[in-house]
Amino acid sequence: IFPPFPFLQLALDTVAGTAIKIGAQNIGVQEKPGAYTGEVTATMIRSLGCELVLLGHSERRMLYGETDAIINRKMHIALAAGLSVVLCVGEQEAEFEAGLLQAVLALQLKKGLQGVPASELERVIVAYEPVWAIGTGKTATPDQAQEAHLAVRAVISEMYGTGVARGLRVQYGGSVTPEGVDAMMQMPDVD
Repeated sequence: IFPPFPFLQLALDTVAGTAIKIGAQNIGVQEKPGAYTGEVTATMIRSLGCELVLLGHSERRMLYGETDAIINRKMHIALAAGLSVVLCVGEQEAEFEAGLLQAVLALQLKKGLQGVPASELERVIVAYEPVWAIGTGKTATPDQAQEAHLAVRAVISEMYGTGVARGLRVQYGGSVTPEGVDAMMQMPDVD
């Protein structure tokens, strides 16, 4: 669960003693301790007891101008602080319609994971979020999600090898309907 910053401690207290994990929705780009008014560092998040951080979410990319380079910097900071990372990747509707799914995912993954050693990928989860299917009433079909997840694994295989790609957790982060969730979960590459 990734609640907003003001509710992290409440969420952590609420799920204490359960298997539910709490993560932050973002971290700052500061690597060293210091006075960074308004920013929340990875070490602050970790000191609360959070184990996860969400990076690369489409809203952070679109509304706050976060680039793949910024996401990569945050990736390294998070991993160095002992956090696991949920790396969000996904295409806009125009990119989807233009058949650019694989190219967009490859670019986001290669840039987002640049310099991350294979040994760290056990602490990385990739969340495929088709931007065109978030809050729009549109949903990816199970076959479309499978195609995207397979594309993610192909890029990871190219970067790190087949074994790492098979072991990587790839989750679907787009909208689903009650009627479609069972079929989505039957797809072999949707974790």
